[in-house]
Amino acid sequence: MRLSLWGRHAPLTLGLAVLTFVADQAHKWWMLHVYDIEGRGTVPLTAFFDLVMVWNRGVSYGLLATHAQGLLIALSLLISAFLWRWAAMARHRLTAAALGLVIGGALGNALDRALHGGVADFFHLHWGGWSWYVFNIADIAIVAGVGLLLYDSLRNGKA
Repeated sequence: MRLSLWGRHAPLTLGLAVLTFVADQAHKWWMLHVYDIEGRGTVPLTAFFDLVMVWNRGVSYGLLATHAQGLLIALSLLISAFLWRWAAMARHRLTAAALGLVIGGALGNALDRALHGGVADFFHLHWGGWSWYVFNIADIAIVAGVGLLLYDSLRNGKA
């Protein structure tokens, strides 16, 4: 059996991964260096949505915070390679697109870890006493990609 790293939907996966990565990194650069979110503190946009600056040194939503960012970077790269291999075998465009979103988001957050020692997060949803975790564009892409993978698996009758 031959290991294939390029499938018929690979251009879609690659394109969405690059688009997601660039959008995430451009937004983070703008928020940090142009908008200066660190200097502004919390910026309320609506009654339930603020812009804030949080450095996430853990995995999803700050869980398992660690100073071993190299380990988290290596894990992101390993998972991205696995997802790329999956995308190379993808039979459906939706699967390939979803994997592109996840890969782009994972690599965007990995670059943050490499450059800053943590992931820059800015979006904070809250209502009354309820508060959601602070997140970024890469996180949105990852969650959307996983949601599309779940939808695709149900749509195609896969277990």
